[in-house]
Amino acid sequence: MPLLISLASIFAALFAVLIVRAISFQPCKKKQTARVEKLTVDTDRAVAELSRLIECKTVSSRNKAEEDEREFEKFERTLPEVFPVIYKKCVFEKVGDRSLLFRWQGKKSDGPTVLMAHYDVVSADGEGWTCPPFEPEIRDGFLYGRGTLDTKITISAMLHAAERLMDEGFVPESDVYFAFGGDEEITGHGASDIVDLFESRGITPALVLDEGGAVVKGLFPRVIPAAAAIGVAEKGMVNIRYTAKSTGGHASTPKGHTPVTRLARAVDRVNRHPFPVRITSPARQMIDSISRNSSFGYRLVFANLWFFLPILSLITRGGGDLAALIRTTVAFTEMRGAEGPNVIPGEASVVSNSRILPGETPESVHDRIERLIDDKNVMVEIMNCQQPSRLSRTDCPEFDRVAATAAQIWPEAIVTPYLMVACSDSRHWGRLSDRVYRFSPIEFVGT
Repeated sequence: MPLLISLASIFAALFAVLIVRAISFQPCKKKQTARVEKLTVDTDRAVAELSRLIECKTVSSRNKAEEDEREFEKFERTLPEVFPVIYKKCVFEKVGDRSLLFRWQGKKSDGPTVLMAHYDVVSADGEGWTCPPFEPEIRDGFLYGRGTLDTKITISAMLHAAERLMDEGFVPESDVYFAFGGDEEITGHGASDIVDLFESRGITPALVLDEGGAVVKGLFPRVIPAAAAIGVAEKGMVNIRYTAKSTGGHASTPKGHTPVTRLARAVDRVNRHPFPVRITSPARQMIDSISRNSSFGYRLVFANLWFFLPILSLITRGGGDLAALIRTTVAFTEMRGAEGPNVIPGEASVVSNSRILPGETPESVHDRIERLIDDKNVMVEIMNCQQPSRLSRTDCPEFDRVAATAAQIWPEAIVTPYLMVACSDSRHWGRLSDRVYRFSPIEFVGT
């Protein structure tokens, strides 16, 4: 009986601690930001400018036969027609084959700001579209077309805003560079060419801003306010090929194991053993910022991760958005085997795409998968990869500038750092700066 009383006392104390921590896990007091007057925007002009950019079919592809270089040249001809003041006030140079760089001279040249975007887009054959992808059209107050979000909209917005400021006689405190790549969608070298140029000229940016986060509702369960998510790092990537071989044969006389069955076993083992949960610094900051605004049940869990982490691990085993934030992921994407249904292939393969948490490497992902499979008849090899990006600081004036601006425009939003689960051109700038941020000032609206 004394033992039971002691255990009951321990559980009661533990329960009390969990509840008290959840109750005290309240939304953080927002920083006071200077009030700004609501700016009037020439909507018709802004729409016309973006539409002109969308009409350029700047599709990039690893298969060069699918690209049309004339469309990229058309984009270069269109920019000065749409934004003539930019070309009058800025120094322009073309870097490499497709990268476009503009320098807006400030009062000083040291500690410049770099505003990034890319003007290439993924292919769109029109199938499944309600309007032609390269013939921009407004419907119900929305502009439709390939590149409206990724990321001709940011190019158009940056240059539109800059021209307006130039017309008003504004001169930035330090130089501002606009850096636009033409091969981001195929992880090309355009952005790294510009970084090489900066490095050769001894230019160290004070702030780099690229695509990534945005203002999004529903980013976290039971949270009503939108979140302005500023990416401070991004996961790495590795593509891995798994290959099994045999002497082949006819399906009428199958052997005990074929390349396909060996690969099926390998895939099953990897799927049943996801990478462990690991909460990185940007993920922890995001969870702390947003979950405070959720329902009591979620606050109970996230205020006490030290206790509920095993449950969080269990509920994210099946994947999803939260799993992508706190796990290195493995997604199987390609399969190859025999050409005929009655042929046992001499060789079969599958490919997985992993997104890697900061702190891990493509090699460590490969090694863990190889150990999981534990089959000398299945060859596991890295096809290509990218390391996780450098982690940018959040305790500096540069991050505060981005966060304060987002808070001024969306005062009701929760401004938070976050970990990007996709890759962008901004990762190259980690060579020069730990103040590289990923945020598009766009409010995503659910449909």
